[in-house]
Amino acid sequence: MNPNKKVSLYTLGCKLNFSETSSIARMFEDEGFARVDFDDTPDVYVINTCSVTENADKKCKQLVNKALKINPNAFVAIIGCYAQLKPEEIAKIYGVDLVLGASEKFKIIEHLTQIEKNETAQIFASKIKEVNQFIPSFSQGDRTRSFLKIQDGCDYFCSFCTIPLARGKSRNNSIAETIKVAQEIALTNVNEVVLTGVNIGDFGQGNDNESFHQLVIELNKIQKINRYRISSIEPNLLTNATIDFVAQSTKFMPHFHIPLQSGSNKLLKMMRRKYEKELFADRVYRIKEKMPHACIGVDVIVGFPDETNDDFLETYQFLNELPISYLHVFTYSERQNTTAVKLENPVPKEVRSDRSKMLHILSEKKKRFFYEQHLHKKFNVLLETEQHEGFLSGFTENYIKVKVPYDSTLENTIQSIKLIAIDNENTMIGELVDGIQKLEVGSGKMEYLQMTINK
Repeated sequence: MNPNKKVSLYTLGCKLNFSETSSIARMFEDEGFARVDFDDTPDVYVINTCSVTENADKKCKQLVNKALKINPNAFVAIIGCYAQLKPEEIAKIYGVDLVLGASEKFKIIEHLTQIEKNETAQIFASKIKEVNQFIPSFSQGDRTRSFLKIQDGCDYFCSFCTIPLARGKSRNNSIAETIKVAQEIALTNVNEVVLTGVNIGDFGQGNDNESFHQLVIELNKIQKINRYRISSIEPNLLTNATIDFVAQSTKFMPHFHIPLQSGSNKLLKMMRRKYEKELFADRVYRIKEKMPHACIGVDVIVGFPDETNDDFLETYQFLNELPISYLHVFTYSERQNTTAVKLENPVPKEVRSDRSKMLHILSEKKKRFFYEQHLHKKFNVLLETEQHEGFLSGFTENYIKVKVPYDSTLENTIQSIKLIAIDNENTMIGELVDGIQKLEVGSGKMEYLQMTINK
């Protein structure tokens, strides 16, 4: 189609966006485009946007301006959640040529009938109620690990969230079709697969014969994928069966990320969450009972409407007492078309900021304590393919970031490493264990070393 044209793709937001960007990039490559870096004067820019942060519009404008400075004649296409939510707003940004909604982004090649700049942006965005097709995606070549999209959309409609409006209803492929995509990944040099989606625990909803837990069991059988991670999963959808399965699996890593959002049942109800904090605590303690070394990350929102000081302190104390490993702290921001914007008693922004700082400090303390618990112990670390200041870094099974002196032969391999110190970047320093054979990526070797926890 365009054998001499260059395209650059830029992703804002989550792992799900990364998986879709990578799949869309391969569509361009199949049509003869060369994929290049953002600064390498591409003919086409594709910006995959996010809707979670309040600065989505600002980031989008900045990237468009940056693109046009590099190549004033470049064709600029905007896709993703922000494009679905506010296509007309994006179309008004100077330099934008094409805006594609949730379904249309996967047909981007069809919409590129010509790649010359338009006087006005073209918009193709179906109503979100009409978006019901599941398009499988996975990332390849961008990182050591691959993000595998197993689910899309959400039926929960939490009062603060715009994602159901941006991605539509919950949907997924069958287990059989999902396994086929995973087997494609197994043929590459990827050594770790991250299961991603909007609400992955909802996989199989509407099908009595399939569930997220059954998918996990089937994925575990693929020989040439050595490691899996489960991305963010709702506490009410994380079952005892799945926790117990991960505990005995050598492929599913002992790492969970579970959104809490608030430690106040009053606020959880106002947020329209589908659990109370007691259930959340039960999930955490179940994980720690089965996997004492497991890493548990938690999402939490501060400054939600009507969050009193007592409510916040209740959340703080709840998190402080739980055996969790780190926090992702989000400061509440008013979002159009959500029910939360209609709630009374908004929290002053300076108070939101102060509460956010308190939880960030708590997160740092939690992570430091978690790291200290694992000093002088041995773990299997998947080392990345990029060096930084003379070091290679990677992650243990339980998501501890480790760095070792650079050695090109170690890139993209799993190594047995002893954790010997914590540096000032919240990264642990490791040393290779002598006499341990490298596990080559994609080899399918099952001599996968069991984690040793020195009690």
